Amino acid sequence: MFKRILIANRGEIAVRIIRCCREMDIETVVVYSTADKNTLAVMTATHAVCIGPAKSGLSYLNGDIIIETALKTGCEAIHPGYGFLSENADFAQKCEENGIVFIGPSADIIRRMGDKQAARSLMMKTKVPVVPGSDGLIKSAEEAAALAEKIGYPVLLKASAGGGGKGMRKAFSAEEIKNAFETARAEAKAAFNNDDMYMEKLVVNPHHIEIQILADKAGNAVYLGERDCSIQRNNQKLLEESPSRIVSSELRREMGETAVKAAKAAGYYSAGTVEFVMDDEGHYYFIEMNTRIQVEHPVTEMITGIDLIREQLRIADGMELNVTQDSISMECHAIECRINAETAGVVKFLHFPGGYGVRVDSHLFTGYEISPFYDAMIAKVIVTGKTRLEAIRRLRRALEELVIEGVKTNLEFMHLLTYHPDFIRGNYNTGFWDKNNETIHKWLQEGINQDEHR
Repeated sequence: MFKRILIANRGEIAVRIIRCCREMDIETVVVYSTADKNTLAVMTATHAVCIGPAKSGLSYLNGDIIIETALKTGCEAIHPGYGFLSENADFAQKCEENGIVFIGPSADIIRRMGDKQAARSLMMKTKVPVVPGSDGLIKSAEEAAALAEKIGYPVLLKASAGGGGKGMRKAFSAEEIKNAFETARAEAKAAFNNDDMYMEKLVVNPHHIEIQILADKAGNAVYLGERDCSIQRNNQKLLEESPSRIVSSELRREMGETAVKAAKAAGYYSAGTVEFVMDDEGHYYFIEMNTRIQVEHPVTEMITGIDLIREQLRIADGMELNVTQDSISMECHAIECRINAETAGVVKFLHFPGGYGVRVDSHLFTGYEISPFYDAMIAKVIVTGKTRLEAIRRLRRALEELVIEGVKTNLEFMHLLTYHPDFIRGNYNTGFWDKNNETIHKWLQEGINQDEHR
């Protein structure tokens, strides 16, 4: 096993990786920006190296300085976490060229699956169901309009290099298609320096179901159940749970086997996620594969008992999977709630919840200064229960115990969300936010007693 690795990330995922490495007796080198000099990752890593100013383009996205730091500090491998350089094929290739193991799939695999249109084409050849849409890239608004008339509105225009909801626009009519295409293309160019676009038929308010897979370099692959990530705001996930109420055991097996087939078609190894949209009739369609660890990976860890970061490290070191499909079981229900900062500032007081079935992944501590430069997520509260209702009640209790003073967060909103009748019944899809946002904010303004909505 590796003796020392570099962590090319920050925040809670850096802390998560450091903790796993410490348990595996692996030394860690964490890189940090000037804005992150007083962080939990810097305090807990074996070594910490400042690589630049707060702006991520000059620090966390500077692949050359990160590789140089890894070489100078004697690191055998680099773990990219999620975001930043985690799905950057050029960075993965530079790691390989410098004799450093990239903890994730190869550069070729990242390119193959990172190009959304190329991945879509591969899935079509592999007989993995995809949403009806373009067979290749769309070059103009006129071409987009012609295809939209053919497959029928509404449609979804997507950046081939996209992710995180950027470079994506809906069009419900011929009057909207030109502006949607040009806006999405401009956003894609700004975000990814790549304005290649493709189109899919828009499945209105689908369920967002993703399958966690693990695969090694020897060709072994398994699926670890699904996560329902349908509660989203502007294509950003707010809450995830597993198992999904709308996925039967038979459908779980079918989707899992489909996800493994997709991974094998790509020659994939490491931890990864195959994402699907699903309609109310249970028809599911491939939308993309994330070639990295996901923010919501603790949900899968809690229901299976498998440490996904540990498995990533083992696979990267050339080891075969130590689990088989038959050995994987889902013994409970798990829910993850993301807590986001809505303002920057100093955390004046902090108290995390605890107790049976409660886990908190965070980099916060009392006195920590939340920077305006990076992602707003500051904590993840993950709970388990023997049943979904038990997990919901435990999540409510955990959120009631969580105290973050000094900065504004979405904590109260997420707490009220757990009392919404549609959430309690599991009657939700990706349209949940648009449908219920105003209602929950009204509850907040009125200071409504949650007991009235039990």
